[in-house]
Amino acid sequence: MKSEEINLLDSGFVKLIDFMGDDNAAIRAARVSYAGEMKNDERDKKLLFYLMEHGHHSPFEHITFTFHIKTPIFVARQWFRHRIGMSYNEISRRYTSKYAEEFYIPEQVRTQNTQNKQSSDIIKDKEITEEAIKIFKKSYELAYKNYKKLLEMGIAREMARMVLPVGQYTQFYMTTNVRALMHFLNLRADSHAQLEIQEYALAMAKIFKEKCPWTYEAFLKYNYTGDLLGNDSIENN
Repeated sequence: MKSEEINLLDSGFVKLIDFMGDDNAAIRAARVSYAGEMKNDERDKKLLFYLMEHGHHSPFEHITFTFHIKTPIFVARQWFRHRIGMSYNEISRRYTSKYAEEFYIPEQVRTQNTQNKQSSDIIKDKEITEEAIKIFKKSYELAYKNYKKLLEMGIAREMARMVLPVGQYTQFYMTTNVRALMHFLNLRADSHAQLEIQEYALAMAKIFKEKCPWTYEAFLKYNYTGDLLGNDSIENN
């Protein structure tokens, strides 16, 4: 599958909508500081690595991505905590009921890790897994049924949506510069992050790597603080 459109979870996705700049954009931005010009591949790459190693990150703000994201609401609420360098526009249940019937059904369920409140462990018991997924499905069916009933009663969408759970899918556009994207990957492409948002982080990392290979390489070498990138997890996403 092309990295510009990556399917995730059961019905989610990451799509690259727009892209401006590349490795050279960061190099040009850095060289303008002393009225310099592009040199050659070897010297330009060396400069880019120097910028990353020594924390000169503002040139990477000149590379931007616009993504179309479809993800469960609970993932989006974690995502929107990343505010600096990222701009969002989300589908609104005040204005449309389109896609309101779409809910995230996990393939596996997890139990709380007893040692780390931010971590969870996959339940191996097939019976518990099946029962939990059945509860998710029944809850979604009831919530959506009540949502439709409220709309039929003439209740405004902005109020009817109150019965819908955070497992419902939402969609949004996000424009980010690479400096902000790297910060996102440090926190979310990491085993301490919730499993669902890890998948989205890995998908965006794959696109980042394809579009800006030098910057991505330098990021992993000098700036990345997580523990998921730099292995086959991206290639297999």
